[in-house]
Parts: sequence; structure tokens; C-alpha cells
Amino acid sequence: MTTASGKAGREAAQREWQPRIWEGCDFFAWARLLVRNHFAIGWRYLYIAVVVSLVSIFHTLLRWLQRAWFGSRIERTTLRDAPLFIVGHWRTGTTLLHELLILDDRHTFPNTYQCLEPNHFLLTEHLVTRYLHFLMPSRRPMDNMAAGWDKPQEDEFALCMMGQPSPYLTIAFPNRPPQDQDAFSVERMSPRQRTAWKRAFLLFLKQLTFKDPRRLVLKSPTHSCRIPVLLELFPDARFVHIVRDPYVVFPSTVNLWKSLYELHGLQKPTFAGLEEHVLQTFTMLYDELEKGKQVIPPGRFHELRYEDLVSDPVGQMRALYDALGLGGFEAVRPKIERYFEEHKGYKTNRYPNLSAETRAEITQRWGPVIQKYGYAAPAP
Repeated sequence: MTTASGKAGREAAQREWQPRIWEGCDFFAWARLLVRNHFAIGWRYLYIAVVVSLVSIFHTLLRWLQRAWFGSRIERTTLRDAPLFIVGHWRTGTTLLHELLILDDRHTFPNTYQCLEPNHFLLTEHLVTRYLHFLMPSRRPMDNMAAGWDKPQEDEFALCMMGQPSPYLTIAFPNRPPQDQDAFSVERMSPRQRTAWKRAFLLFLKQLTFKDPRRLVLKSPTHSCRIPVLLELFPDARFVHIVRDPYVVFPSTVNLWKSLYELHGLQKPTFAGLEEHVLQTFTMLYDELEKGKQVIPPGRFHELRYEDLVSDPVGQMRALYDALGLGGFEAVRPKIERYFEEHKGYKTNRYPNLSAETRAEITQRWGPVIQKYGYAAPAP
């Protein structure tokens, strides 16, 4: 399923320095990850494990130092406004929507450095991002979008670095069974794990708010399954769901996981069972999302299609602002128009035509979502 454009993007990214995401783990999170996977590290990746083991000790020491330095000030921090959560499946345009919403001066977001170094970014962010900017590639490997320490990032990575259960831990050991699938919804975790997850999530958001008190805009596809828990933590939270043609989402998601497995895995990935995993996860995510939508208060949820957003960005963003009661759209409108003008040359990845068998499988298993959002099966 690897495409020419996707492969070219990954090869270009690999020519740049590529830090592994696990280099942000604290020592205890890293040790648990190794133990639960029986140290199944490929020989060619052993040097990475050694590097991560060493830097994880420093991350732990810096976390303790940050806690001592700021004391209870972080714990006493409160979120002035409940977060705005972007939900939806991977590769549906969540990143695009994230970048548009943070054009609003009233909004802030977790950036890449904060999500990969959640244990001590209050102490170290200014120094590292100013003098070690070359440690980040300029482009994302899966879609060639701009990357950098200051770009918006998924807060799910921060939870991984803090040692919380997450499906993203599968990236480290892609040849083992998918990990922490219960962590999609949080409610399926044990009571002890659930309490620890909430505490870690709140701590991360308080650290972000301590640094910048504006409303947080958070984007992680995993949050699509956590709406009841997120409302428990933030009763006034707002949610926006973006959906995209499933016949495009499928190959794009397969390419995404292949890119992450190749760049950040600690084993040479075989990709065995990957397409089936994508099919199952899509169905599970939308089932959980439909359940979550039922408990969201009126005026706190909005849906849009990716295709409509790129064809009429101003109209779609205005509708979003109106539906969620955000106000102030006219002040943001020029920035949205300028964003699309600056990115008008960007080309999305192209994928080979799906086989008749794959197309039929998607139609059968994802049929409810295809019909609900008005996507017709492509012609053979």
C-alpha cells in the first residue's frame, strides 16, 4: 500500500535529522515500555535504545527540578476557558483544522516541543527551541506538511512521554500486538489507571495554561473516543468533528502508520495485519464518537467535511464559529484567507486506485459512515 509520493516524502524526511519520539520519555515510562514488550528491540535499533535510556534519566531529573522550582503554582493553575477539542479519524484534516483555529489570537495550543518534552518544557523550551532547532525535520514524513518545535501537535504524545497508557505505544514495537487499545476510551481502563490518566492529562494542561492562559485548542484523534471523560473534566468543553472521504482516509491512514513505524519503531516493521487494524479501528472510533455525541450539550458540537472546508474555508469556518458560539469571526477571517493564499501550492498525497476487493471491503465495513456523511463508493 506504500505510494510513490508517500515513500518519497519519507525518504526526504529521513535525509534530515530524525529524533525518535521516545527520546522524550522519562525513565520510568521508558522502562515500563521496554519491560511490557520483553525488550524486543531489533539489533539495528539497539543504539537508539541506549540513547533513549540515557536521556530518559535527564528527563526525570529535570521533571523533579521543574516540580521543585514551580512548586504548587502549577497545581493551583486553573483553565480560564474549557478547551476546544478537534476530533475525527486520522488523515481527515484534523491538522488543517487545528492550524486554522489557532489563527485566532484568543486561542493557544500544545506545540511539538511541549508534547514531546511534557516533563520539563517550562524549564527548557526557550533554550532548546532557540538553539537546537535543527533537531527537528522541516517536513512531516507522512504528508510533507511543515514541521517544527513550534507547530501544533497531538497531546496524545505528551501522555506517552509521561508514562500513560496510549495506543500510540504500538509505534515503538509495531510487530507486537496493538497496545493499550482500552486507552482509546479511558473508561475501559482500570480505576487506578483511569485516575492516573486524568491526573496526568490535567497536569499537562495546567502546565500549558500556566505558560499561556488563553483557551486551549487540542487535537488528537484518540479523543474521539473519550468525549464522556472529557466532559467530566470540562463540562463546558466544545467539540468540532471533521470527516473525510473514507476511500481516501484508508490508504492515507495505512501510509501514516507505515511512516511512523519506519521512523520511530524499535523493530523492522513487517506491517502484518496493518490494514485489518485500520479497518477495525475506524469502526471502533466512529462507534465511540456516536455514543459520545449523545452526551454533549446543545451548542457545544459541530461537524464539517474536509472537502467542504478546502472548497469554502471562510464559509465553513464562519459556520463553525457560529455553531459553537465562539464569536469574533470577522477578526479571524483575514488570517484564514491569508493562510489559504500562502498554502495554495500545497499538494496532498496521491494514492494508487484501490483494488476492487479493498474497495468492497471498505464499502461493507465502513458503510454506515459513508452513507451518514454522503460519500459514494468510487467507480472501479
